[in-house]
Amino acid sequence: MALDNLSAFVGAIDAAGQLARVKRPVSVDKEITEIADRCMKSPGGGPALLFERPTLLTGGASPYPVAVNLFGSERRMALALGVERLDEVGERIAELLNVKVPDGLLGKLAMLPKLAEVAKFPPKTIGGRPPCQELVLQGSDIDLSCFPVPVCWPEDGGPYVTLAGVITRDPETRVRNVGMYRVQVLGKAELAMHWQRHKVGAAHWRAMADRRETMPVAIALGGDPAGIYAASAPLPPTIDEYLFAGFLRKEPVRLAKAVTCDLEVPAEAEIVIEGYVDPREALVLEGPFGDHTGFYSLADYYPKVHVTAVTLRPEPLWPHTIVGRPPMEDYWLGHATERIFLPLLKLTLPEIVDLHMPAEGIFHNLVLVSIDKQYPGQAYKVMNGLWGQGLMSLAKVIVVVDKDVNVRDPKETWWVALNHIDPERDVRFSMGPIDVLDHSSRGFTYGSKMGIDATRKWKEEGFSREWPNRIVMDAATTARVDAMWRELGIDL
Repeated sequence: MALDNLSAFVGAIDAAGQLARVKRPVSVDKEITEIADRCMKSPGGGPALLFERPTLLTGGASPYPVAVNLFGSERRMALALGVERLDEVGERIAELLNVKVPDGLLGKLAMLPKLAEVAKFPPKTIGGRPPCQELVLQGSDIDLSCFPVPVCWPEDGGPYVTLAGVITRDPETRVRNVGMYRVQVLGKAELAMHWQRHKVGAAHWRAMADRRETMPVAIALGGDPAGIYAASAPLPPTIDEYLFAGFLRKEPVRLAKAVTCDLEVPAEAEIVIEGYVDPREALVLEGPFGDHTGFYSLADYYPKVHVTAVTLRPEPLWPHTIVGRPPMEDYWLGHATERIFLPLLKLTLPEIVDLHMPAEGIFHNLVLVSIDKQYPGQAYKVMNGLWGQGLMSLAKVIVVVDKDVNVRDPKETWWVALNHIDPERDVRFSMGPIDVLDHSSRGFTYGSKMGIDATRKWKEEGFSREWPNRIVMDAATTARVDAMWRELGIDL
């Protein structure tokens, strides 16, 4: 049975013994961040947190509890998607695509709506009053300062909405996009929308600006957990995130017409902020913001959102996430993407055995890949292939090793890699797009990348000496010591 809303997800986390309820008052002004950060950096990601009595920036008590770190462990991430192992989702997609399909990851993903199983789960728009519109605030009744929107870090430009699905629509194709973007609260009814230039929401905004038309926007907090995750997934522009969420949860996502704009929103959302962006208006200063790189992203100019309505379900929760020096909750969202989309990468690059993006690499800065090497130069083929796959184009460093290396263990990977490489021979540099948040690149969103071939070298690759074996104890000695271990009096 799929989890339909955030309260059901919190209940399931509580039943699994992974929820900590904080009953004493805690301020949204950095205190929630400090508590959550300590939990997120504990082994396994720490517990999910429900702050039942958050204190507003204005000093008063908020009636809306703040939920943090809901997705912050592998177990909770699997719970959100209704599986025991995250790899199950990728295996399910691979089985669907085990037919003749287009080359390239995006081509394969674009086929998803055509497949019979996926077609069973399109989003369903319901009539009547949905749960998310039990209370509707408009006009002078809108005051975002009444909501427990946290200030995360000391140098942040203000309070931020951080775990929401931002809903827009392509003005030409009418295809919906749901993206997870940070949104800064500027005033009672004004927001700043951080649309990075590589994101689909930003493309919609540019298209509306070209048409000189006002752009409707809805910011949905909550809903079913698969839908929340789908907003963070690297889907191509032609794929509706709510269709993908329906596939993940094996049930359609229920949507409802927004009150003041021509968009559909999750019927089971906790809170929905409706509004519009006028591309003819001047941009507003957004930031700084303590980002997932562990450094502040600097203030810059982004579109202003005018809020036209805020709708709420009865007794809503305020979902929130915190980013900063890894590991944080967003690592587990990224880890789910890694495991879910790996089989699709394997269909395009079949020599890939496994892939891992360690927390310290903040997703795109470091990608560790193991391959079944069959010919010289294959590691470089894989590097270039990965840089051609959607948002993998932002990967700063790719390390390729042989299939016997466990890339999910970064210590083992670096041990092997640093033994296997001759830096001049095995390192290649390339130019390309860089993540907006990368403060080190030579240009904004443009810079260099590094590929490291740490596979065993072949004669054709310029290595003529004998390649040594790893040091491994023989099985017979290991078995004898295993048998005597309890008699040795050694406690490890």
